[in-house]
Amino acid sequence: MSERSPAPGALALVESLVNTLDIESDVDSLDGPEARARFGLSEDEVPGARELRESLRATLLAHAGHPPHREVTPLSELLAAAPLLVTVDEADGSATLAPADEGPLLSRVTAAIAQSLADGTWPRLKACEAPDCHWAYYDRSPAGRGRWCSMQVCGARAKMRRYRAKA
Repeated sequence: MSERSPAPGALALVESLVNTLDIESDVDSLDGPEARARFGLSEDEVPGARELRESLRATLLAHAGHPPHREVTPLSELLAAAPLLVTVDEADGSATLAPADEGPLLSRVTAAIAQSLADGTWPRLKACEAPDCHWAYYDRSPAGRGRWCSMQVCGARAKMRRYRAKA
């Protein structure tokens, strides 16, 4: 949906998970084996991944100043089930956060969010305000006030709706 470049670092995982559902066409790529393999999911894990995806989407909408798209499990409740470990490099003393269990998608998403909090990039991952889109995108605008995943598509549609409403 978006022509924007992917989110930086580990946030690309979060962005790509949220974008597994194309709301406009109602196509969920988690229905296919390729997407499940990309995220390391079995068919039994898909319902949990969908719950995580929609909680992430609600959070990304909040980053953009919008209400949740629907009622979801609070993201903090889901993330609480995936503990992180602080690892310290003995050679240089640098510390990193890592999932206690590398396998599950929830653990990897939790670690990605924690890393992006430390990097200061988490608030810039947003969801498009268009109700028929809500695509995740990384806001690289200088002021951090991006509203749409694509100015050429969702932004143009919103501006045209406003124009027509005035006429």
